[in-house]
Amino acid sequence: MIIEAILKINPNAEVNVKGTNIDTCEIEFLNGTAEISKSDIKTKITELETAYDNNAYQRDRAVAYKQLKEQLDLLYHDMAADKGDKTGEWFKHIKAVKDANPKG
Repeated sequence: MIIEAILKINPNAEVNVKGTNIDTCEIEFLNGTAEISKSDIKTKITELETAYDNNAYQRDRAVAYKQLKEQLDLLYHDMAADKGDKTGEWFKHIKAVKDANPKG
């Protein structure tokens, strides 16, 4: 997470990090990369963790949705049965997943 945070601050950074705890790790900035303070890195780590936590619903939905080929099959059968609206099985499936995993 430390390297990810550094690269979010400076995508071109070249860095070597020893350790996984920001408070105790050793950070070596290489090849003229401007040093970034541990305070700034901590702030970026907090931002990244918050963004990750706020998007949990997306990860939960992704595993709950049927595979795309199955969704297309549902759509085909809905269209063949003139149920290309909220009464179709595809819509019911998508709505159930969204209802079970609401946004934040």
